[in-house]
Amino acid sequence: MSIRFNEQLIAYLLGDAKASPELERWLKTEQGQRELKAYGKALETLKHSYGNVSSSKSVSPVYYTEMSTPVGRLFVAATDKGLVRISFLLGERDFASELRARLKREVLRSQDRVAAIGAQLKEYFAGRRSSFEVSIDWSLTTPFQRRVLEAASEVPAGRVTSYGALARRIGRPHASRAVGNALGRNPVPIVIPCHRIVREGGDLGGYTGGLNIKRKLLQIEGAL
Repeated sequence: MSIRFNEQLIAYLLGDAKASPELERWLKTEQGQRELKAYGKALETLKHSYGNVSSSKSVSPVYYTEMSTPVGRLFVAATDKGLVRISFLLGERDFASELRARLKREVLRSQDRVAAIGAQLKEYFAGRRSSFEVSIDWSLTTPFQRRVLEAASEVPAGRVTSYGALARRIGRPHASRAVGNALGRNPVPIVIPCHRIVREGGDLGGYTGGLNIKRKLLQIEGAL
């Protein structure tokens, strides 16, 4: 298997990217079927070995709050490990339901428990903060997505970079599409600045919260 197909197949099996037309054609070949079966078996083995590990310790709740910002209403959630979710799009009921389903924890509304990140977000929108000092709970990301988001976090305010450049930065030069998909699933936008990643040539590209929000964030940072 070529390195390019290797990368695409891993991203496909992990749910980080859809199969490209080229990969779909290759998967219909005898070699593609063998590789798909082998990789799938390896992932199942890992899930069987580590996916059901339990702890006798009680699990702390997820706390969340609502914020009004220049880009609209945000819901912000944190666990005992750190910031876990920011959403532009979901209503309160759907936001809490998503957290409960994906994290398997009790979900409670508490402004005090999320006060630190809320204060930093207010400073950011007021133009008084260009980076965040907050721990991240990576529970809602895959290993590949975390690599992408950590690399995106290194792009400073007021600057942008391309999907292709970010792919090269993480050592996956042919994975710009998978990088874009990983950014599109960023669970904590703004704090992890996926809005600073654009297309080659300067076109804004996509953004889960909508291009108006992406443009507004870049304007706040002085990148537009």
